[in-house]
Amino acid sequence: MPPHASYTHLTVLDIVPFGSIAGKNTFFALRLSRPDWPEWQPGQFVMIRPDSFGLEIPWPRPLGICDMNDRYLICFFQVLGRGTERLAQLSRGETVAVTGPLGKGFHSEVDTPTLLLAGGMGIVPFIGYVRSHPQPWNLSMVFGHRPPLSCYPIESLRERIPVDILRETIPGDLDNLLFTLHERIHDYSAQNGLILGCGPKPFLRTLYGYGKSMGARMQLSLENTMACGVGACLGCVTKTAKTTPETPEYVQTCTKGPVFWIDQIVL
Repeated sequence: MPPHASYTHLTVLDIVPFGSIAGKNTFFALRLSRPDWPEWQPGQFVMIRPDSFGLEIPWPRPLGICDMNDRYLICFFQVLGRGTERLAQLSRGETVAVTGPLGKGFHSEVDTPTLLLAGGMGIVPFIGYVRSHPQPWNLSMVFGHRPPLSCYPIESLRERIPVDILRETIPGDLDNLLFTLHERIHDYSAQNGLILGCGPKPFLRTLYGYGKSMGARMQLSLENTMACGVGACLGCVTKTAKTTPETPEYVQTCTKGPVFWIDQIVL
């Protein structure tokens, strides 16, 4: 197990649905009793496994840490398969096994203008990042999404920092998002600002391409599929910048990431 991580059992305090799609809730905030962690970083994650998984679902599920305070831990997730569907059925008072905090979180420079770029569920680690930042006036965000805005915990961010919200519903919306991302990355690169991104792989590839071409100081949180969370199964590997056609090199995303500087990886 990675240093500073622990395996523990936590109690479900509540699970709150956010928004709905076609009348069905698929986004949830899961609030758990506070783990006994000495510290954690926004961008880290946990592996969570309820007893209700039984033998039917052997592997735990990775969930990004949304936020944590002295009373509870919050994870925000979207139902995408059997595991997350079972998580959405948890009830107050149930016990879940949690391993964490895992991975490496986002870099923070208190006095540096910092641009947060989130696509869909990539908003999750920035909730805690913004809340814990000692100078939030140095932060701003671009948030791109497809489901209704009510599906995301956006209000806690808009109370603290300026957020440009761009929803993709027609092809022209995507062009607008790409233009906005390009211009904002260009502006922050020109002032040697810090740029942090999280979201689905196509979104991250776009950020990576813009960031590399502009020489941006950029970190990306990768959403690779994870089974163990501790670097043992090699199911989440990422190609590194040291790769050559003759000798490809990969590292475990769960232990070496999930947050990487863009000059460390190839997307």
